[in-house]
Amino acid sequence: MESLIFATNNQHKVDEVRAVLGKKFNVLPLKEAGIDIDIPEPHDTLEENASEKSRTIFKLTGKNCFSEDTGLEVQVLNGDPGVKSARYAGEGRSFDANIDKLLKNLHEADDKAARFRTVISLILDGKEYYFEGTCDGRIISEKRGNNGFGYDPVFIPDGSELTFAEMNMEEKNKYSHRKKAMEKLISFLTLQ
Repeated sequence: MESLIFATNNQHKVDEVRAVLGKKFNVLPLKEAGIDIDIPEPHDTLEENASEKSRTIFKLTGKNCFSEDTGLEVQVLNGDPGVKSARYAGEGRSFDANIDKLLKNLHEADDKAARFRTVISLILDGKEYYFEGTCDGRIISEKRGNNGFGYDPVFIPDGSELTFAEMNMEEKNKYSHRKKAMEKLISFLTLQ
């Protein structure tokens, strides 16, 4: 089984990716790969941040790796929080503070359409490839559910009445932006 280093320290993301990949690939998050760094995300696009992380790991290890960056893009907020989703309310990366700021900014808005967008950067044998997945939905005005992470308690994907935080992993993966991007990555890898 081929091993791929996943350039993340976020266990929630690791769990989601492993649920999609199953036993096809051995996914090693940074900690399991023996890498103890926090890679900055200084760029203005998801693509650039994903690339920064995978290139950093490839330079360190020379091994095949991938990374992803995900943002919540709200139409009426001109795509914000977007690339700054994890730090929307400041550098503390507080899920609750980020949600509170989002709901405050959307308080007067009639249109609460939003989407999650994930961009994966894969470095395979020294070449970089990108894969993208999106999930359209809407923001609700109060938190619901205890599963997931980030904005999941206030995001309802199109076609559901449940927030991501009210779904189990299997239910969430029916809609998940990350799963859609991962499926494109898997299709690519199985053709190699």
